Amino acid sequence: MGNIRIVLVGPKFEGNIGAVARSMANFDLDELYLVDPCEIGDDAYRRAKHGSHLLRDAVTVNTLEEAVGGCSFVVGTSGIVTKGENNYVRVPMAVSDFAEKMNDFEGKAAIVFGREDIGLLQDELARCDLLITVPASETYPVLNLSHAATIVMYEISGCVAASPTPAEPDERERMMRFFDDLLDAIDYPEQRRGTTAVMFRRMLGRAVPTKWEYATLLGVFGDAAKLIKKNE
Repeated sequence: MGNIRIVLVGPKFEGNIGAVARSMANFDLDELYLVDPCEIGDDAYRRAKHGSHLLRDAVTVNTLEEAVGGCSFVVGTSGIVTKGENNYVRVPMAVSDFAEKMNDFEGKAAIVFGREDIGLLQDELARCDLLITVPASETYPVLNLSHAATIVMYEISGCVAASPTPAEPDERERMMRFFDDLLDAIDYPEQRRGTTAVMFRRMLGRAVPTKWEYATLLGVFGDAAKLIKKNE
């Protein structure tokens, strides 16, 4: 992914600008351009939180053309989807599909968000190389500016939550041995052990326990089997 510039065209509410700055900080984006914005005051800075520096460093310009200067790819956003292919200007791509296509993009891209009430004008949309949208209810498809921007930033960020350490294959087999020991301890019917063991293995497969979860279950099963045998 190359560099991303966030462009807000004609934002009318300073709180939305601040909220967008906060989300930019969440996703390590640091280039904010504002086209003919409303006045930015205390409310914007309150909403920005740790993204306040992005408000201070934001570049204010008069036109979209100035805002996208130096960008090799201009991506517009819209909550309004035109059905059919006659109106090319308003046929968008889902943001998730766009994010996938951007994986190997190395240039600078401008993601352009329109006004809270009317979005981007027709000539502004025509300036964009691509139009994207956040799929939502057909009954009410238009998201709040800062909400839509946050979703788009999340999709293009490529952020992945930290994954717990998976269990090793030998730990799974050890778990099955402990399970067998527990069946022995409770004198589980021999004729049902095979199917019960398969059921337990499949259940573990669906759950995909972590290394820590396996260790905890192993301890529980081992202690239970020992206690039952001790009390026999």
